[in-house]
This record gives sequence, C-alpha cells and structure tokens, in this order.
Amino acid sequence: MSMQRLCPPAPSLPVHEDPFLLLDDPFLLADTATTRHVETQALAAVQPGETSLMQRAGHALYRLIMARYPHAQNIWVLAGAGNNGGDAIVAAAWLHKAGKQVHVTWLGSPAQMSSDTTKAVAAAQQAGLALHPLDSEVTLPAIELMIDGLLGIGLTPDRPVSTKIAQIIAAINQLPAPVVAVDLPSGLIADTGAIASCCVRADTTLTFLCAKPGLFTAEGRAYSGEIWLDTLDMALSAPFPPVARLWTGVLPHPPRAHNTHKGSFGDVAVVGGADSMTGAAILAARAAIGAGAGRVYVSLLTQSPAAIALDTLHPELMFRTIQQLDISKLTIACGCGAGQEVAHVLPELLRKCPRLLLDADALNAIAADAALQQLLKARAPMQMTTVITPHPLEAARLLNITVDQVQTSRLKTAKTLAQHFGCICVLKGSGTIIATPRQISLINISGNGALATAGTGDVLAGWLTGRWSAFPDEALQHNMACGVWQHGDAADRWQQAGHTGPLPASQLIDWLLCA
Repeated sequence: MSMQRLCPPAPSLPVHEDPFLLLDDPFLLADTATTRHVETQALAAVQPGETSLMQRAGHALYRLIMARYPHAQNIWVLAGAGNNGGDAIVAAAWLHKAGKQVHVTWLGSPAQMSSDTTKAVAAAQQAGLALHPLDSEVTLPAIELMIDGLLGIGLTPDRPVSTKIAQIIAAINQLPAPVVAVDLPSGLIADTGAIASCCVRADTTLTFLCAKPGLFTAEGRAYSGEIWLDTLDMALSAPFPPVARLWTGVLPHPPRAHNTHKGSFGDVAVVGGADSMTGAAILAARAAIGAGAGRVYVSLLTQSPAAIALDTLHPELMFRTIQQLDISKLTIACGCGAGQEVAHVLPELLRKCPRLLLDADALNAIAADAALQQLLKARAPMQMTTVITPHPLEAARLLNITVDQVQTSRLKTAKTLAQHFGCICVLKGSGTIIATPRQISLINISGNGALATAGTGDVLAGWLTGRWSAFPDEALQHNMACGVWQHGDAADRWQQAGHTGPLPASQLIDWLLCA
C-alpha cells in the first residue's frame, strides 16, 4: 500500500541520513521544481499497458474518500483545467460507479487538456457522469462532501489567484460540508506554505508522489487538515535533492547509567530576567533542569533590591550573578525576559561561552548592534557553538526584512540566518524549522495553538539548553529537533486530554516531564 498519513504524525521513523530524496522515505519534502522532475521521471517509468499516474492518483483519492467519509452520498467535485482537475475527475468517476450522487463542476476545456485528462474526461462521460461548466445552473442537493481539485502545485507568489477562482474558494469555505483537497488546498503555495490571497480550508489533503513543504509550515497546517501522501506505487531509483525533512518524533534515551553523577550531565546557566520579567528566566531554568542538565544556575539581570534569590518550588536552582559564573565552562541560555540590560553582558558571552543559546531580547539586542552581530559571526570560526531561537518578528529584525517576508519564505529565512551567523536556527511558529548552514533543514510536525501564550518560548529555550547540556555528544541539529518536537508534543497531549485554550507555560513543563 503506497498511502500513508503524515499529519497528524504516524509513528516515528528513524532519521534518514541519505542527503538525497528517495520516494521510499515519505518524510523528505520536495519543492515544486523537484516535484515536477519526479513527475517527469514517474511518467517515463510507466510502461505501456500500465495504469497511468492520473488513474492511480484518482483511484487513491477515491479510496481515501471511501475510507474517511464512507457515509457521504451527495458529493460536489470542483475540477480545474489542469492535471489536478483530471485527478479529481477520475475520483469522481469511481465515486459515481460506487453509487454516490456526484456533481462535477469542470473549469477545463477540450482544447487545453493533456492527453491523460482527455482520457479521464472521456471515461467519466462514458460511465454516465456529466461534467458541468462553472456557469451552469444546476440545483445541488445538500452537499455532504466537497472535493477541491482546482489548482494543485502551480501557484507562485507572482501568480495570484484569479478573481473567478477566489470567488469559488470563498464559496467552498462557506459550505458546512468537509473538504478533501487534491495534492494541496487551492490557494496554498507548495514551496512556502504562504497563501496566494485566499485558500481553500481543507479537512483532509491527499498529496501525491512526494510531500510538499508548504503543507507543514506557515499557513499550511491550518489549511490542509489531515495530510496523507500516496507515492502512486512509484519506486524511483534516481535521487533528488530534498528541500527539507519532516521531524516526526524522538527516540528515548536509555536510562542513566548507575555510575553517573550530576557532573556527568553538565552545567547550565540562564541569563535573563530583567526588572518585572524574572519569571521568564525562572521558567527557562525549570525547563533546563527538567530536560536533564546536571546543575542549573540563574543569573538575573534585574536591578531590583527585592530580586529573588530562591525559587521555593524548585530550590535546586542556584542563583548567581553573572560575575560569579565561569562562563567558559557552561551551556548558557541568554535572553529570556532579559530586557535592554542584556546588551551589557552579551559581548562577554559571545566571546567566551562555548555553547550559547540566544533567545528573545538577546536576539533583539544583536539585531540592533552591528558590533554584536560581528561577535556572533566570529563564534563558529573559533569552534564555539550557537543556537538561535527567533520567532518571526525577531527573525525579521535580524535580517532587516518584514515579518511578512519571513512568513512567506520560512525555509529560506531559517537557512539564511543559519548561514549568515554560522549557527543552528530554530525558527519558531507553525511548522518550526531547525536549520543549519549546510545540512537539510527539518520541519517539526508537533504542536498546536495551545502554545500561543506567554512563557512557552522561554520554556523551549530552557528545555533545549538542558538537552544540549545533558546530551553533548548527540548531533546538535538532531538534539534540538528532538527538543522542539517534545515541546510541541506536550501541547498535543494537553489537547488530547480534553483541554482547550492556552497551555500555561508553568504547566507546560509538567507535561514535558510526564511524556
């Protein structure tokens, strides 16, 4: 069986280390150019007498519909002019043969059809299925299922949705019936997850041959619903470069050896917590100890004489001034609630800390100071390692671009930051991206809107730093991806337990610990 559910995630598979895309690894993602290359090779691989790719795609769509929506009787199929519409027409013919009441609105014309679409249209008509033009006046019964086969992967940022298609998409989104999208929801840009002015909001998406990155980051998760991949039984041997890989889980570490001690798992310091923001540093420190660090120090930047010197709920956290720390021997998370005061401590940290995670206000300070940017760039050549964890606004400040530019090109933004500063970049948001200067970027598949609340980013910074300290020999991109996935998985389990609304950051740590 060539069909597999990708999102919500299926059980995790081992990391695929091959730097090329092979169609037997469904978690590698292909951009539009690569997808078209794959399609060309797949078409050439189909032997005379074998079922065409369009017939395979349409039948796969039919099988998924029958499995996921078996009781839907009145089905409306919107088929575009291209091969995406041809896939939908093949599925419509199968549904018609199965006794469903199928109405097909077709935006194509005989003069513009591919040979496969021509065959699909002829077969559908021969089976007694009428294809109605868009302007036909047909009274539809109460629609129980909608199939979106309008656009496929052809959209680009400079090729917006036409007014006519936009009106159709608006009508689809007003229907109370569930929507199944063919390859990807119409209006979604396959390479980026950006929206071309409007987009079909699908309940289920079936994508073909290889998965597209836009389904899993930016707006993709919100518009694609449950995501399935069907490779159409094509086992192509030629390699293709992937644009990214889905990160779908984490393999547990073995129990701690009996003869270890706290020094075996490293020392972490959290530098942050300016006036009125000490809670951010405390959250990060609590997460770091929970993630496995041997010892955790808290270095608050507040100038208040009433600054706390003990976390009564977690007295194992040790409070020190930054002057009392030997920063050359620590794994440090800097920036959580740090305010403007962080600018005074950053030069020393950038010069001396061997393992430094920069978050929040630390990134804002660096974005505003060219000298700090140069210090950050100088770390990699000196064999010092850096992880940055920007949200989209912080990423925009670092690159002096707009948030919209970040969100419409998240993979490129994360890779650019990683290469520019010689670091690992964890670009937060829907489909968090973990990028390095040279390796394949990873897109995290866990998490949901319950994390959209104050403090959850501080917890992530602390959790990643704690993992880094506890597992220093693990490949860093893999280590950070595991931490990001755990962070999102905690929110997924929170929702699965019946909770709605935000997951408070302090409770997020508890859910991380009870995985």
